[in-house]
Amino acid sequence: MFRFDPYSPAIDADPFPAYRRLRDDFPCFWSDEANAWVLSRFADIVAALNDWRTYSSAKGNLMTEVRNRAGATIGTTDPPRHDRLRGLVQYAFMKRNLDSLTPAIRDIARDVVGTLKGRARFDFIADFSSKFTVRVLFATLGLPIGDEAAVREKIMLMVQSNATTRAKGPEHIAAFAWMEDYAAKVIAERRARPQNDLISELSLAEIHGDRLDEREVLQTTTTLVMGGVGSLNGFLAMLALNLADIPEAREAVVANPDLLPDAIEESLRYNTSAQRFRRCLTKDVELHGQWMREGDFVCLAFGSGNRDDRQYPDADAYQLARKPRGHLGFGGSVHACLGASIARLSSKIAMEEFHKAMPRYERAETSLSWMPSSTFRSPLRLELTTIKDRRKHGVASQRQSRVSGK
Repeated sequence: MFRFDPYSPAIDADPFPAYRRLRDDFPCFWSDEANAWVLSRFADIVAALNDWRTYSSAKGNLMTEVRNRAGATIGTTDPPRHDRLRGLVQYAFMKRNLDSLTPAIRDIARDVVGTLKGRARFDFIADFSSKFTVRVLFATLGLPIGDEAAVREKIMLMVQSNATTRAKGPEHIAAFAWMEDYAAKVIAERRARPQNDLISELSLAEIHGDRLDEREVLQTTTTLVMGGVGSLNGFLAMLALNLADIPEAREAVVANPDLLPDAIEESLRYNTSAQRFRRCLTKDVELHGQWMREGDFVCLAFGSGNRDDRQYPDADAYQLARKPRGHLGFGGSVHACLGASIARLSSKIAMEEFHKAMPRYERAETSLSWMPSSTFRSPLRLELTTIKDRRKHGVASQRQSRVSGK
């Protein structure tokens, strides 16, 4: 009997065989473990994203939702409320011009990668990507310098669930409460003394006399912190994992950095860190012979849709030249990721600087421990080693199947 449990460690480690079974045999599948219908085909997911009136986000968009988010963030509201929030947040983003951030992002990448020089083995996540993403977030939002380590610790707890119960445990709930309290203090300081940063812009953003209220600014800031670090760090880890496991792709990108945007888009399709998001039905829907009822939750399996051969031929292969248009790595429709541009820019700069210092690397361990999360997918650690030191450090030979996505 087939089951799909998004809270299972086996799904954390390798969801792709289950995704294929869902797409081929159970395209509209009720999961008791998820308490939701699972949509796994690309076309069905896109249709659901476009039909926001039926597939509502107002009861939360995370598979394991947390208190106070639903109804207060861009991702947990529907139009017209969503449009108001997005317009105000987008206005604040626009005032933080990407071109003005580029030099700071590059300086951060060079500084962080400088700590890796001379090291034959390192954890890409702990030693590079998480430090880089937190510092980029601080530079963008305007969080106080010196708080990076504490914020990074809390964010990593916020995006996880309990490894055994798969629910948000006391430590995860406490991390959210800490982040809300921390963000509230920063917001109050910026409202009193505005600076040239995104939190100040969010606090002051106004369109036709309309402004974000205090709860909206708080929850939007908290979500931006969680998404900005959790999602970007997870994506960078998956990008490095793909390039480490597929040496011809890594060598091509190192030899020609102009290929990095192609590698980023294919990685967002092939191994996105944003795997599954939730919606709630506002009316009965019949799909693939199944009746989904009003009030039922629906899991949109982005990671499965991106591997759908109906949309992307030979979808289980990583192809640098694919140029996958319309992938679900940043969601879609009204809920397309607002930070996609800065995420793409940051990823490109990060890997450019990383490859200058570490052009030849591979995985140091055959197996990975994965973050326990029903929504996001990322290794907890990614030990890499420079290839020239293979014998000295006992690096295993190329182990990864190029079509498994593990």
